[in-house]
Amino acid sequence: HALGGQEMMQAARSAVENSKTHQPLLIAVSILTSSGPAQLRQIGLSDDVQENVQRLTRLALDSGMDGMVCSAHEAQGIRELFGQKPVLVTPGIRPDGAGIDDQQRVMTPTQAMAAGSSYLVIGRPVTKHPNPQIALQQINQSLFLGEA
Repeated sequence: HALGGQEMMQAARSAVENSKTHQPLLIAVSILTSSGPAQLRQIGLSDDVQENVQRLTRLALDSGMDGMVCSAHEAQGIRELFGQKPVLVTPGIRPDGAGIDDQQRVMTPTQAMAAGSSYLVIGRPVTKHPNPQIALQQINQSLFLGEA
């Protein structure tokens, strides 16, 4: 988590670089998609989610991270500030008609990709679907054909 600070992230980068095996991408977590302004105030952060995510992204990238886990709502702002290089992993993806569950900042798969997401995290809309394979096929179709 980027809230762990620069020293922690730099230690992770150092460990990966010193490894003689596969070197994975290092992705820092920003603000959870289930968190909104009230939760941020509760832990002592300003209630501006975008501002917090951008600050954490700068810290993470300066610390050697390859990208961020962030809401698709913050992806476009990150792309504007940091370009295409950071990998953006975006949870809180909900296909049309899916419930938002405990998530506060959600987007559809098509909206998230348009906003600049690199990878989509789609959990409950697939795992809770009576036929997960059909759910995945519908999501793929929406990405290729656009949403109705």
